[in-house]
Amino acid sequence: MPTCIACGQDNPEIARFCLACGAPLAEEAPHREERRIVSVVFVDLVGFTSRSEQLDPEDVRAILTPYHGTVRDELESFGGIVEKFVGDAVMAVFGAPTSHGDDPERAVRAALAVRDAVTTLNAERPELELRIRGAVNTGEAVVTLSARPSHGEAMVAGDVVNTASRLQQHAPVGEIIVGAETYLATRAAIEYEPVEPVTAKGKTKPISAWRALAATSALGERDLSTTPFVGRDREVGLLDATWERVELECRPHLITVLGPPGVGKSRLAAEFMERIASRGGRVVRGRCLPYRERSAYGAFAAQVKELAGIFDSDDVEVATGKLRTLVERLVGTEEAAAVAGHLAILLGFETRATAPDRDSLFQSVRVFIEAGARDKATAFVFEDIHWADPALLDLIELLAARLHDLPVLLLTLSRPELLDVRPAWGGGLLAYNALPLEPLAGGDAAQLALHLLGADTKAAQVAQAAEGNPLFIEQLAAVMSESGAPAETLPSTIRGLVSARLDALPPDEREVILDASIAGRIFWRGALERIARDPSCLAAALSALERRDLIRRDAVSRIEGDVQWAFKHVLIRDVAYDLQPRARRREGHRHIAEFIEESTPEVGEAGAALARHWRGAGELEHAAKHFVAAAEEAERGWAKQYAVTLYKEALDMTPADDIERVRFLRKRLAVAQQTYIHLDDAHLLGLGSGES
Repeated sequence: MPTCIACGQDNPEIARFCLACGAPLAEEAPHREERRIVSVVFVDLVGFTSRSEQLDPEDVRAILTPYHGTVRDELESFGGIVEKFVGDAVMAVFGAPTSHGDDPERAVRAALAVRDAVTTLNAERPELELRIRGAVNTGEAVVTLSARPSHGEAMVAGDVVNTASRLQQHAPVGEIIVGAETYLATRAAIEYEPVEPVTAKGKTKPISAWRALAATSALGERDLSTTPFVGRDREVGLLDATWERVELECRPHLITVLGPPGVGKSRLAAEFMERIASRGGRVVRGRCLPYRERSAYGAFAAQVKELAGIFDSDDVEVATGKLRTLVERLVGTEEAAAVAGHLAILLGFETRATAPDRDSLFQSVRVFIEAGARDKATAFVFEDIHWADPALLDLIELLAARLHDLPVLLLTLSRPELLDVRPAWGGGLLAYNALPLEPLAGGDAAQLALHLLGADTKAAQVAQAAEGNPLFIEQLAAVMSESGAPAETLPSTIRGLVSARLDALPPDEREVILDASIAGRIFWRGALERIARDPSCLAAALSALERRDLIRRDAVSRIEGDVQWAFKHVLIRDVAYDLQPRARRREGHRHIAEFIEESTPEVGEAGAALARHWRGAGELEHAAKHFVAAAEEAERGWAKQYAVTLYKEALDMTPADDIERVRFLRKRLAVAQQTYIHLDDAHLLGLGSGES
């Protein structure tokens, strides 16, 4: 029986539209699951169960209705999904079904906002007497993508949920506590103090916990790294040359710095802004926010407020007065009323008047900027414009096209997703540069890692694992320093950022890149055709993913007649692989193994790859056979250390009760180990190549 997604009404099978609300009845989404890093928020009323026993049911509802509404509004304003209300308890999820890249921080900020909103609600309605406590926990969960929380369907499952619930039960009244993973991911943005570890039922060890006090930075702001600024000489040189032209020749210019999260866009802009200021220029900046108090022209509004000396704490009358004073000084009294009025509309100060059309609003912005730039070269910096409202993007492009003979630089920072919504961004402008920001080169990445770790071996490992992304280098270095985890251990912050990039892809492209991750760093179109849900979209999806610089087509393929592709970064492959549930992985590995068997003679790299894919498919006996074959091949080539590794792999997956097989593998492993130990002696005697 079809259920209407809009209103929940059950309908007869033959209905194409809901009999209750008239909405089209879409086909039920197929059951889909993924493994994700999520942050779970639990908020509960303290003492309400015993209190409600003495209240009339209508009084209980009168209390819970404003409470539930307040909690939901705050959680959803930060991008969370309220999964369930259970009496007076509320559970919300951040990072599912879509990752945002900063979900742990969003979750903690949301929980703190709930705490403050309930305090305000109590002040407004003292009879409610609401007392809450809450917790945030971050970890891996299985997410049902097709779940409908509004219909009471559970979306996430895993220990992360249970632990969040246990933490919440031990939180002090009126406070928010968080688990270890949440703390590590958010300590740069949230002030914490440690609390006693929580001893919870069903947990073998006490749960480490911290009390969240307050946010230490404004929404969307990030503390810039204090590590050495390396590897950006070319980019700084281009920015310097552009500013010199803007300043000396009075030629307005638009520059867009494009790069994935963590690559250093904000750090580059900060360094450049310091150089502008040192040369006597003026810099005003604004940031586009992905959630919460965002507005269509928020970034531009922040720039105007900075120029006018307006604080967020100013009431509307004071702020409007400061704005009017600035505008009168810049444009004169004749135009001041119209320009100030239009700017007040854009800043949200004017709620009664309406501009006759958008052109008049934009014209006032142009007049304002032209007047302000006549006395001083000015750089307007717009950060994170991939989150900008289309109206702000229109305004930036209009200014870039119509400002003339003025020392104005429009510097915009964006992730590549901007080009999905504005493929022709900057097109047709004579004074425009796109500045792609690539990861740091090997030497620069190693230098940064060495500064953080102070050990050559570890620094090289981190630089290689992070693949030149400065933020990832810092995160991995912190993990290695604090926990001793290997460089390949991905912190939740990195997984979240990469997951957000994958979630931003169109569905067809995302499906293909997830399928490709099962094959490995290198994959072939023929292999994808076996596991793709819709092989007809492969060609277009692969081309689009290459255009996005996520994968690259290799000039030469190891399999004749097939097209070979490779992930640009192994981190993307690893995160995409980790998203998929075990059943999907097993199915994919089996298809890939069958493809390799049919396409290769099963020797060399193909033999070792077969072993890994059969292991991933759960065919351990088949995998062990290939591991042994690959080990024997390695021995023949005097790659003794590699042979030892392969024999160990085969032994690990052989059942202990297979006595003959275990004895055989232990014997071969012992011989390989002995040979490897005496490899240098054998080399001196001329008995091998000396390779290991």
